[in-house]
Amino acid sequence: MKMLLLAAIVCSVPLAGCDVPYGNDDRSDDEKALQELNVNAKYTVESVQVSGQKNWRISDALRTEVDKMVGSKLDYPALDRLADRIKKELHVPAVSVNVGKGTEPGHVVVNFEVPKSHEQPLELNVAKFLYDSKLGWSAEGDGSTAIKGNKFTFGIVSDSDALIERFAGIKAKFERKHVATERLRVRFEFDSFHEQWNASTLLASDQAGIYRSRQVFMPEATLVIAAPLELDFGTSFSRYRPEQPGAKTESSNAVVTTLRYHQRWGSAKDPQDQELNGSFSMRAGIRAFETDADFTRQMAQARYRFRRDRNKVEVGFVAGSIHGNAPLFEKFVAGNATTLRGWNKFELDPLGGSHIVHGSIDYGYRWLQVFYDTGAIWDTARERERKQSVGTGFKKDGFQLAVAFPIRSSHMEPIFYAGLNF
Repeated sequence: MKMLLLAAIVCSVPLAGCDVPYGNDDRSDDEKALQELNVNAKYTVESVQVSGQKNWRISDALRTEVDKMVGSKLDYPALDRLADRIKKELHVPAVSVNVGKGTEPGHVVVNFEVPKSHEQPLELNVAKFLYDSKLGWSAEGDGSTAIKGNKFTFGIVSDSDALIERFAGIKAKFERKHVATERLRVRFEFDSFHEQWNASTLLASDQAGIYRSRQVFMPEATLVIAAPLELDFGTSFSRYRPEQPGAKTESSNAVVTTLRYHQRWGSAKDPQDQELNGSFSMRAGIRAFETDADFTRQMAQARYRFRRDRNKVEVGFVAGSIHGNAPLFEKFVAGNATTLRGWNKFELDPLGGSHIVHGSIDYGYRWLQVFYDTGAIWDTARERERKQSVGTGFKKDGFQLAVAFPIRSSHMEPIFYAGLNF
């Protein structure tokens, strides 16, 4: 009898504490999630750390958010959101969340870890790879490496989309993420380009203001005012050689500043998340810098994104103005892959405009996307004319294939776009 009782006890041990037998769990997903939440709520976060190489340091603002987890109840979605923010700030491929037992019962320790297997001495990035059926190909890529907190980047570019002209050449940049304090970083960038011009621009300009090469040197610094608010300030020294034979090299030297705001609520792992990006920038070419171009350029941008499950909505706004004698590479452009999609920029203004207003709304469901643009670009008030366009396409994992149509009373000629990261 004693042997039978002992055997019964031994056989019952593996089932102890199991609410539902293995392989026969008829609970709904909501019930499972609720039970998991109740189980996690029993544990208190004892400590939080971020591990990795010694030169991986997060900002004070993000460190404050991480430290706030100490003393709170275990919340995996909140940990995933923090891991996503750490990943973006450190520019690393992955951040894992490890939870272990604490020193006291009911307590856990949390470690955000950047696995060494993901560390790369050289990081390659494709910033733009775009085909426009009117403008042709545009591409930009770079490689960067970090050495003891210093980041070195070298890139090549050939772009017919961003400015009035196609510019092709090299970019080189040095960046120091922390200078004396984690809230201050500095960078120095040097660019060298050769330009190609569309026949419409050459005809409209009568060769005035046309240059065949351009070099830019930009020393800048960024001050983190608060977690979502940053201020860029510095200078830009540009030299460009006019197309006319024998013409002297001209300069455009300016003070530059940009106030940026970025806030995100939730993460990609949540049922819904939101993101807001906004900026106001100003460039002022002043005589004290011995510049040939005396001008002031102001530009405001904002973009709001909302996602719920597989539905996503993005709303964008741009407004800018230029006063004075600005070179052509400072002029605003509409009718490309980001503003008034479907219009040809040389048809709207072959020399670029000194004023711009633009708004857009994009809606996406899974890989399907539709969008609407409206705006105007002009130099004088009588030239201001509102334009509109609509488009649709597919977008998946950064790749987009779209067709856009200008809305006008005459013929409607579509423009096709295809590419990555735009």
